[in-house]
Amino acid sequence: MIKSMTGFGRCEIAEENRKITIEIKTVNHRYLDVNLRMPKKFGVFENNIRSLLKEYIQRGKVDLYVTCEDYGGENLALKYNENLAGEYLKYFEQMAERFRLENDVTVGMLSRYPEVFTMEHLQEDEEELWSIMEKALHGAGRQLVGTREEEGENLRRDLFGKLEQILTYVDFIEERSPQILKEYREKLQSKVLEFLADQQVDEGRLATEVTIFADKVCVDEEIVRLKSHVLAMKETLLAGGSVGRRLDFIAQEMNREANTILSKANDIKISDTGINLKTDIEKVREQIQNIE
Repeated sequence: MIKSMTGFGRCEIAEENRKITIEIKTVNHRYLDVNLRMPKKFGVFENNIRSLLKEYIQRGKVDLYVTCEDYGGENLALKYNENLAGEYLKYFEQMAERFRLENDVTVGMLSRYPEVFTMEHLQEDEEELWSIMEKALHGAGRQLVGTREEEGENLRRDLFGKLEQILTYVDFIEERSPQILKEYREKLQSKVLEFLADQQVDEGRLATEVTIFADKVCVDEEIVRLKSHVLAMKETLLAGGSVGRRLDFIAQEMNREANTILSKANDIKISDTGINLKTDIEKVREQIQNIE
């Protein structure tokens, strides 16, 4: 199954002390480009996150968002700085003695001075934190793959329809090409007869001119290669996997053959069909840019 590079996945894991939510958004990109947005404490897991994402994504621009809600204050601790409190008291006593004032500092007053009491985050259990985060990553990754595969299937159906239309144009050009030679021979013979009046037409010379013309406008090889490319693209789409780059290469080759057909065209009907052919090939190339 092929995958689109556009997708979204979200997973929320709630446990007793915290809830972790992960959202993954992806869009088109030539390579795998991962952008992580998460709280500072999750920075230690960056390499793990990038490695895990490769299980689900091979190509695309990825924005991954991590949010964490901690319940209660279990991960906070109150710290008392006794040395700093002693420094405050020492200077209060010096001030009282120097300015002959009453030292009326109380415990309550002292506790409110900066840095005497501070709140600190306790060291997180990294293994436990990663265990929760890993579950959320897998959940979001699976949902992301589901949306990408669904969109990929829509792309596959659309591309098959366009490829069938391309084959219709190729078949018309293939059927029309021999008729061009016939019409050219008749037109050339008519002009020669008109010029020579009742004189005999040199069939050998006429055949030579038609042969030269046929060589200039012959697109048999281009038609064979175009059909081969269409078949290769269908087979690649059915095989699935990360095939976007291969499909893009095939589409480039198809466009090359269409350009050659147009350059050789000496017939308005083939020219018009060749333009339609190129237009549909370009539509195919645009769609392929969405495939992983």
